[in-house]
Amino acid sequence: MSGAAEEADSPPTHMSEDSPGSSSSGGSGGGRRTPDLRGGDNGGGPRASSSSSSAPPDQVLDNVLESVLEFLTAARDRNAASLVCRSWYRAEAQTRRELFIGNCYAVDPRRAVARFRAVAAVVLKGKPRFADFSLLPDGWGANVKPWLEALGPAYPCLERICLKRMTVTDDDLGLVARSFPGFQELSLVCCDGFSTLGLAVIAERCRHLRVLDLIEDYVDQEDEAVDWISKFPVSNTSLESLMFDCVGAPFNFEALEALVARSPSLRRLRVNHHVSVEQLRRLMARAPQLTHLGTGAFRPEAPQGEGMSVSELAPSFAASTSIVCLSGFQEVNPEYLPAIYPVCGNLTSLNVSFASLTAEDLTPVIRQCHKLQTFWVLDTVGDEGLRAVAETCSDLRELRVFPLDATEDSDGSVSDVGLQAISEGCRKLESILYFCQRMTNAAVVAMSNNCPDLVVFRLCIMGRHRPDRITGEPMDDGFGAIVKNCKKLTRLSVSGLLTDKAFAYIGQYGKLIKTLSLAFSGNSDLSLQFLFEGCTRLQKLEVRDSPFSDRGLLCGLDYFYNMRFLWMNSCRLTMRGCREVAQRMPNLVVEVMEEQNEDKVETETVDKLYLYRSLAGPRGDAPPLVKIL
Repeated sequence: MSGAAEEADSPPTHMSEDSPGSSSSGGSGGGRRTPDLRGGDNGGGPRASSSSSSAPPDQVLDNVLESVLEFLTAARDRNAASLVCRSWYRAEAQTRRELFIGNCYAVDPRRAVARFRAVAAVVLKGKPRFADFSLLPDGWGANVKPWLEALGPAYPCLERICLKRMTVTDDDLGLVARSFPGFQELSLVCCDGFSTLGLAVIAERCRHLRVLDLIEDYVDQEDEAVDWISKFPVSNTSLESLMFDCVGAPFNFEALEALVARSPSLRRLRVNHHVSVEQLRRLMARAPQLTHLGTGAFRPEAPQGEGMSVSELAPSFAASTSIVCLSGFQEVNPEYLPAIYPVCGNLTSLNVSFASLTAEDLTPVIRQCHKLQTFWVLDTVGDEGLRAVAETCSDLRELRVFPLDATEDSDGSVSDVGLQAISEGCRKLESILYFCQRMTNAAVVAMSNNCPDLVVFRLCIMGRHRPDRITGEPMDDGFGAIVKNCKKLTRLSVSGLLTDKAFAYIGQYGKLIKTLSLAFSGNSDLSLQFLFEGCTRLQKLEVRDSPFSDRGLLCGLDYFYNMRFLWMNSCRLTMRGCREVAQRMPNLVVEVMEEQNEDKVETETVDKLYLYRSLAGPRGDAPPLVKIL
């Protein structure tokens, strides 16, 4: 899987033995030689000393090249530059400032730091996305400790770390604080394993901290939470972003208020559900410069009828003229929504996906959001609420409609009616995630015609094998129209009753698709064959609850090395088929995950398969329920 260690659209690590500059094809003259991972000449002679009075031509060219590459920031450009030849490969490594690893097991940390010597920022991803749906066994892995132990000695000047779906302990956070004296930014997204004790260490010891963003993390609950907010030193006045809406523990509000007051550069603040509207007003008075605000609970402290009135809260929003992004509303009292009207006209992003608000609650808000470009909401908004969005938000670029009840037999409040309304009113739409129970081909075809700039189309029909609700036909023509008419599409999620015909369409027209998710789809292994053969840029393939067998899996043998990963669960795979993949493709890691089995007898059926390429080989920290073939 080329690019196993990186996102397709992010800076690659390029540490495979046969890239870059292998002697295979491309270019005239003699074959290129594989460069040393340490950036050495690999047989090309010693590099001239910089102290030489007259540098040789090669040295001058290297210096010029490095100076030019310093201004090269686009991931694809850097990727292409590193593949030109040995000297470009070396120069690109020496000027790399951000290291992106899309799979923490795709490369050994020591190998990464040996090549890239001047990194100031690290982005690291761990578990596959299905960890979000509790489909991985407990203790699956993705521990950040081995990476931190390698990064600390190699990058003492590291300023930024972003971790996604990693296990991060309090000790790990302490290691971050001790290892990087000038550390400035920490972002943890969908991570687990830490508590307020670790957050207190970061707040106290990282004295140059500008960003602390905790997004959808699973923070350990303690009997007594540590007062971590008060650990920020008085000398720290450089804070720009603080997001902790996922931290469930109570905190010292007075300490937060003082921190906000002494942080004139603070632009992003998202607080948890322990913040009432009375407290929110106090924070807003301290930070009128905020551009992004997460409101917390958005309800009063006192019982209904005794708390702050809407007329008392509204002036706070009227004074916050810089707010363009609003979220939170975790325990919202709908009666307070009119208080946000003063900022609605400036909003470009609104996230109310934690609040089960109806069309009646939301429509008066939506009607004032004419500049809205991003909107996240629960399906309780209904088709009527989506119609209000379509009529008001003509500049909308991203829409996500999440289910209040994600079970297969739930009623659901949105349908093809809302989807079609959005397609007709929001023709600049580029990304949509839409959970529903009922859909028609006509609505999906309308979206493909009205929104040709779609880059992401994720339609999740929650019931199994649901056909067109009007005609009873499979949803083949709808998804076929999406891949045919939306020429920029790179991410696609399909569901509903789909036959091989739909996958023939995807293979024929989905030439730019990099991420593909399938659920309850297909009627034979031919579907997978169409995808592997047709989707030549496919990086990530996720399959669940579909009738694909070993035969379909083996269709991908010629394509797996070009992908980052393949995930399959609840299909018709067997241990025999998975072993064959492992035997025929030794550079792949083939993990199968077993269900709890009291008899500890290996079953022939494979419930979950996770397949990825790793330059480091099979990992050594797999729990007993994970078998590496």
